[in-house]
Amino acid sequence: MNTTATRFLYLARHGEASADEDAGELTANGRRQAELLGDRLRDVPLAAIHHGPLPRAAATARLIGDRLKEVPVRAAEAAGDYVPYVPGQAELPADAADRLLAFLAPVTPDEREQGAALARAAQERFTGPVAGDEVRHELVVTHAFLIGWLVRAALDAPPWRWLGLNPGHAALTVIRYTPGRPSAVLLFNDMAHLPAELRWTGFPPELRG
Repeated sequence: MNTTATRFLYLARHGEASADEDAGELTANGRRQAELLGDRLRDVPLAAIHHGPLPRAAATARLIGDRLKEVPVRAAEAAGDYVPYVPGQAELPADAADRLLAFLAPVTPDEREQGAALARAAQERFTGPVAGDEVRHELVVTHAFLIGWLVRAALDAPPWRWLGLNPGHAALTVIRYTPGRPSAVLLFNDMAHLPAELRWTGFPPELRG
């Protein structure tokens, strides 16, 4: 008989990075954010740390891993930076549709197709209960869009609703997947491990807490 066990999925956006994010390194703030998140996770029995391929995610994962004991750190393309879904105008609230579509307008058809495929791969790899009878805890160090997408999926919200879910740098989101129960978002955008001066980086002023 096949058995499954609960998965706790920990999601973290990378630390603050330099302006040239595709090639850039973490700033001093970003490095400290990653270290503090690692300290917060010290008592969590993580089976693995997964991270996207870009330097800012890889560096954040390494700094977190340095604060933990013998947790493997692994690159995963599905944890990268991409647009997971581009909605049509009819799917969106009328008062927000034009703004959201303007934000997504630069996404090319190829990027849409690739993003959708990577989003499916991320859900297959990182979500749902796990095979066996042992509870698993995993961390994925990724980017804002994928965190929004996986939170949306956990809540069975419409596909477009990843838009507007904005995690801060090194903030913590936790989703629980238990056999026979709906998935549960236990934490979203939790910054309790960060001092006030390291919170809300990467947010426009109107969205800051």
